[in-house]
Amino acid sequence: MKICILGDGSWGTALALNLHYNQHQVTLWGRSPEHMEAIRRDGENKRFLPGIPVPPEIETTADLPRAVNGCDMLILGTPSQYMRGTLEKLAPHIDCKNQIVVNIAKGIETGSLLRMSELCRAILGNDVRYTVLSGPSHAEEVSKGIPTLVVAASDNLKDAKKVQMAFHNDRFRVYTSKDVVGVELGGALKNVFAIAAGIIDGIGLGDNSKAALMTRGCAELSRLGVKLGGRRQTFSGLGGIGDLIVTCMSRHSRNRYVGEELGKGRKLPEIITSMNNMVAEGVKTCESAKMLAEKVGVETPLVNGVYEVLFNDRPPREIIYELMTRKAKAEL
Repeated sequence: MKICILGDGSWGTALALNLHYNQHQVTLWGRSPEHMEAIRRDGENKRFLPGIPVPPEIETTADLPRAVNGCDMLILGTPSQYMRGTLEKLAPHIDCKNQIVVNIAKGIETGSLLRMSELCRAILGNDVRYTVLSGPSHAEEVSKGIPTLVVAASDNLKDAKKVQMAFHNDRFRVYTSKDVVGVELGGALKNVFAIAAGIIDGIGLGDNSKAALMTRGCAELSRLGVKLGGRRQTFSGLGGIGDLIVTCMSRHSRNRYVGEELGKGRKLPEIITSMNNMVAEGVKTCESAKMLAEKVGVETPLVNGVYEVLFNDRPPREIIYELMTRKAKAEL
């Protein structure tokens, strides 16, 4: 297949390597001509995925019309808060009937509260052939060929299977699903809970606390997800608890890192500045998730607690005390 990845970050680059491994014709597109030339020249994405060779067969370009022309599949790798701009650039050049769009960004757009599938349809039209690819999959490990399992979800199961076969191999196993809502929300909200997990690490709490956070986070995710049309069983799968676990536990997680630094007492603007162009999707998603939960009347105490730390500068220990002293209730 001829496949274009729109987004030159670590995840887009890692998936370009996986698709190249499957012998597809792969183009990696980015906004900066200088950066795309640097990847080609250096044989490496030094800014976002240092130390991992990028074969010369993977074309790099900042020319969007040229990149997408004649492609069978377009991979959306732009961070969620910048996705609208990418889609607006893409709209005049996409062939919605013949090109499958695969979203790999995890988030909810601030302000509009749109999931990425909703944003795609708003800009590209209702005919867009949309699939979301998500699951416990850090770019650093995928780029090294470490065994990884993900899920491809689409309203059209035939398209989900086409995405499955495009990516599937002996080190990157892909399952299919029709629950776009559930997989998208799992990928978005796990970043918020990862910030909370990082706060636990930064404060110096223990395994009990983190296990409780992940379990109740999954319950919170399920409540909101089902209310918005997702399937409860999805949140027990790769796109739910699987992605939640890896993001809350991993040293690779940028969202967990933000939380850890907050737990140590650093302020959010300083943390973001120190991350050198790396995006922690959970910061903006937390704001969107809180507003979305309020809109549909779902209780999300963990999301609300993270929001208080991020945007109202509340001390993390104060939030933890409030969570621990909420009214006692049944688990289920």
